[in-house]
Amino acid sequence: MPIQKLLVANRGEIAARVMRTAHALGISTVAVYSDADADAPFVSVADEAVRLAGAAPSETYLRGDLIIDAARATGADAIHPGYGFLSENAGFARACADAGLTFVGPPPDAIAAMGSKLEAKALMEAAGVPVLPGATVTDETDLTGVAERIGFPLLVKAAFGGGGRGMRVVREAGDLAEAVEGARREAASAFGDATVFLERFVVDPRHVEVQIFGDAHGSVVHLFERECSIQRRYQKIVEEAPSPAVDDALRAELGAAAVAAGKAIGYVGAGTVEFVLTGSGEFYFLEVNTRLQVEHPVTELVTGLDLVELQLRVAEGDPLPPEVLDARIDGHAIEVRLYAEDVPAGFLPATGTLHRFAVPSGPGIRVDAGVVDGSVVGTHYDPMLAKVIAHGATRADAARRLARALQQAQVHGVTTNRDLLAGILREPEFLAGRTDTGYLTRHDPAALGAPAGDVVATLAAVAALAEQAGNRAAATVLATLPSGWRNVAGAPQRVGYTLGERTVEVAYRYTRDGIAVSVDGEPLAGLRVLGASPTGADLEIAGVRRAYSVHRAGDTSYVDGPIGSAALVTVPRFADPSAAQHAGSLLAPMPGGVVRVLAEPGATVRTGQPLIVLEAMKMEHTIAAPADGTVADVHVAPGDQVDTGQVLAVVEVTEEAGS
Repeated sequence: MPIQKLLVANRGEIAARVMRTAHALGISTVAVYSDADADAPFVSVADEAVRLAGAAPSETYLRGDLIIDAARATGADAIHPGYGFLSENAGFARACADAGLTFVGPPPDAIAAMGSKLEAKALMEAAGVPVLPGATVTDETDLTGVAERIGFPLLVKAAFGGGGRGMRVVREAGDLAEAVEGARREAASAFGDATVFLERFVVDPRHVEVQIFGDAHGSVVHLFERECSIQRRYQKIVEEAPSPAVDDALRAELGAAAVAAGKAIGYVGAGTVEFVLTGSGEFYFLEVNTRLQVEHPVTELVTGLDLVELQLRVAEGDPLPPEVLDARIDGHAIEVRLYAEDVPAGFLPATGTLHRFAVPSGPGIRVDAGVVDGSVVGTHYDPMLAKVIAHGATRADAARRLARALQQAQVHGVTTNRDLLAGILREPEFLAGRTDTGYLTRHDPAALGAPAGDVVATLAAVAALAEQAGNRAAATVLATLPSGWRNVAGAPQRVGYTLGERTVEVAYRYTRDGIAVSVDGEPLAGLRVLGASPTGADLEIAGVRRAYSVHRAGDTSYVDGPIGSAALVTVPRFADPSAAQHAGSLLAPMPGGVVRVLAEPGATVRTGQPLIVLEAMKMEHTIAAPADGTVADVHVAPGDQVDTGQVLAVVEVTEEAGS
């Protein structure tokens, strides 16, 4: 039956992306949204929208009954689950069928067969697909015995999820119980099921996956592979197609294994078979994702196919068209995931309001975004802001295009991983195709994202000149005099900025010969100010001319230019003494909820000992003791919600530790 009205049971960029294709096919759309997403862009893309009261996923996007009620209320005849949330929930797929709704995805039995990753491995082994040893964890499981059989290092993994949540690498037996407990909590929060299993962990393999597609007429094909090896916290951040490590012969083997996996479960629709690939060319089954993948755009760009359109046509009962059966690879595509996170702080999720979000598009560049100017990035959901994808005739072309697009992007209001992504795309080992899951352990993420040379001095000078121009434009007296004019030369004007942990002081003074600027006491030699306004500056330094833009929001100046970008926070002239914290205070690094408190006042703690566990954006974050000492006070309890900078606990450092 043709689909007339499609409800998209998801949020963010994937909801908007599905709706765009549906509209192109003449299909009306319905959005569902939580209270936290009431003003999100995807809601306005839809023709109709239904509120799901609440903010937590368990109250909203994981409530299949509410979503089916929304479909009934709006007259939708089909539901597309996107990825995450209910996309791999066999019970939800069955409930859609029972309600007379078309579920745009594989049959419930296929989802169920792959829903338990351990049972999936047994099916794959029977189908002749190589698998790694593993075991499900239950309350009766002898963890020590099972771990000894599998061998260390091993992986604790959510049985009903993905995306790196509910996953822990364990290298020693003493860490296993805590890893299992933490993975269970995270899996329950993210997927509504706390089941986890153990699996042998292959150290630093490549992560290669194969896109498969099946129809209701018995055809299953593969649409080549994607390389997804560069990951942080076991979650992908750079994906590409094809893999630089896969030649035609290996591609045929991987494709055949993936098709065998699909046929073994009667697969219909879009799916992905994931493998680990060793340096010797051996590959092992990881899992089947019975849904559309986050990284599906790279496959679309190298094949010219719209995978969402194919999903909808297969859901309507059409056979796979010739362009799918005879697909070919054209060029190379690379995707990066732009996250709101603080890379130097260990990829901590970041929150805030996006004062500006502008990623340049152009030939060979695609941006799938879930945010716009003014969007609020909260703690309830995954911190991905957008996917930026480049396509080129060669891998080098795609990498260059993508790096330039990221460099020119303006993302103001939250800390992001933009500079890390651009650094990866220009790093020699990446450009040579030598990537694996250990890439970010060999390359310091903070160093990869650091600007070349000390560009902060120039960017701070630009911020000061723009601020001065703004002040001058707003002047109500002596407005006709040149800015900075004095009868007698006075002391330079000074302004301080903070950038992370760094403080920068800019001093400037107008003279008969122009303007003299110094940063942290060092003059900017050869400086010529060719233009300055509240929104930017045109500077020539040492004979090189560059234009910079400045966007001011509150006390922060966002400076973007050819040499880099910075968010510089103006230091107040007079500090607020009430802002000082007690020595030894442990502050919340992000907004979130307190999951556990592991120490009481008076307890003796050691450096690195976990004290408090927070949950934000469906991931757990441990706050540890910074040094040996005694817990003087604990200010939070399990279930509390905390804001960034809130004092969680105070540790009195022992004299030996502090000396």
